[in-house]
Amino acid sequence: MHVVVVAHARHPLAEPFAGGLESLTAHLVSGLVGRGHRVSVFAAPGSQELPGVDYLWPQTLQLSAAAQADVSMPEPGWMQQHHAYLSLMMDLAQRTDVDVVHTHALHHLPVAMAPLLPAPTVLSLHTPPTPWLESALRAAQGIPGRQPVVTAVSRHTARAWSDLVRPQLVPNGIDTREWRPGPGGPALVWSGRITPEKAPHLAVGIARRAGLPLVLAGPLSDETYAREVLWPLLGEGITYAGHLCTADLASLVGRSAAALVTPVWDEPFGLVAAEALACGTPVLALDRGGLGEVVGEQVGRLVPVQDRTGRPLTEQELVRSGAALLGEVLQLSRPLARAHALEHHSVDVMVDRFERVYESATRLGRRSLREPRGTGRVAQRVGRRKRATMERTAHPRTVGSLALSEAEAEPGR
Repeated sequence: MHVVVVAHARHPLAEPFAGGLESLTAHLVSGLVGRGHRVSVFAAPGSQELPGVDYLWPQTLQLSAAAQADVSMPEPGWMQQHHAYLSLMMDLAQRTDVDVVHTHALHHLPVAMAPLLPAPTVLSLHTPPTPWLESALRAAQGIPGRQPVVTAVSRHTARAWSDLVRPQLVPNGIDTREWRPGPGGPALVWSGRITPEKAPHLAVGIARRAGLPLVLAGPLSDETYAREVLWPLLGEGITYAGHLCTADLASLVGRSAAALVTPVWDEPFGLVAAEALACGTPVLALDRGGLGEVVGEQVGRLVPVQDRTGRPLTEQELVRSGAALLGEVLQLSRPLARAHALEHHSVDVMVDRFERVYESATRLGRRSLREPRGTGRVAQRVGRRKRATMERTAHPRTVGSLALSEAEAEPGR
């Protein structure tokens, strides 16, 4: 099968990954190639080129001086992404060698233009609804039989989109050959993008209250937050290891006693928790978004973020609750954590599920191309009614009986 994977073009698919979306997309591409599929990838410049993969690099837009001077000219980076996705979709609309287009992009154009492609589109939802993406999906659904097949990374994310679509569940997968079991160690670990919504400062508070050292790792995505909030907390057992490649990060996580996952927003999935479990490292996580679907009771603990009345807990309350549960987490089985990741969160499991989605999408795509324009079975009924009407008007014995019942229009009912 020839699969075109459309990545989010903001960051390259290269080590060290800018975030979970880039890591996930790169691992999916490798997994598909390993299964013998032909894979083409649209990704940002600087992406690591993998053997056996064709790359569809974004086209650069050279605007005229007059266009750049126009009062409607948006931010140049936004305009470049718009042109890159628009050019990609116009190119794919002319290709007949593609079996399925799988988009992980957060941009609206691959979704809005999906019905124009000869190949079916699979859209994977990695975020809560956003205005641009929701608008595009609504528009694409207006073309029956040609709309994208939609998947979501968690039940939580699927519920967030349930007013518009019913996504199929395909959780994210990680390469368990890279994320290998480690021996554990005395320190805790926190990994992820250094941003306010990921809230590593809460991990610092939990570690300090529990009296345990903590190592932080991840890309510096918000310099103001790091400078004003996080860096002043370093020292006295709290260290920052930097933005590590997968091998070094997996080694760090595997040498840790437990992983802390402390977002203050609803995580669509929680890839860092799955990575920790693959290393045999149990997880303490705030119970937000899809994290409860990744962290089971046998491999971690979830910190409630509301009290029994539904009142959101303060940061101080979250820190106290997290530190109180940490002792239980440290007693959990490392081999069981690894086994849980292998069973539920490996790339192999994810690729298995996507292959089934692709097969279903291509069957639906072939059927929709054969159907008359209209709404599938309804269009077929309309065609049969027209033919029956013409036959009746051609024979005197049927004149005056032109109205057909639904049973007459569809023989065998």
